Amino acid sequence: MAVVWFAGRPASGKTTLANAVADRLRKDGEQVVVLDSDELRNAIKPSHGFHPEGREAFYGTLANLAATFEGQGQVVLVAATANLARYRQVARQRATNFIEVYIDTPIDVCRQRDPKGLYARAEADADNHLPGLGAAFEVPDDAEVVVRPGDDGTALVLGALAQVPQKVR
Repeated sequence: MAVVWFAGRPASGKTTLANAVADRLRKDGEQVVVLDSDELRNAIKPSHGFHPEGREAFYGTLANLAATFEGQGQVVLVAATANLARYRQVARQRATNFIEVYIDTPIDVCRQRDPKGLYARAEADADNHLPGLGAAFEVPDDAEVVVRPGDDGTALVLGALAQVPQKVR
């Protein structure tokens, strides 16, 4: 049916919004798969790691999984930082119907809400790979939906999904 990719800095709210959208879609009878990058990094072995080559491989795998589930008629909600535009572009190319959702949360807010302590660890590590600090974070310039603090992100995403052509739904 469609791949909805929630991109944003670590702790920006990607997984929270993806799960809220999934709950609404399931209540409406849609078949939904949530692919959370944190969960999948722990499940996929061997681990790809967080270095540039590892990220390239991981996001390629994630894009392939999303496209596979989409091909089976699922709404696929992917919560993944995808810090470089080329990672998101690969996912866009592999999907039939792709919606990119950029969670535009200021980095200071991400630091404050960081449940895993990623920012504190990254700031203490001279060799950190955290997107937005030690690794680049390329802000999406072609996202179909941009969600900022205070927005009703669920409504914005559902509105974009409603635009997917009916013939594929």
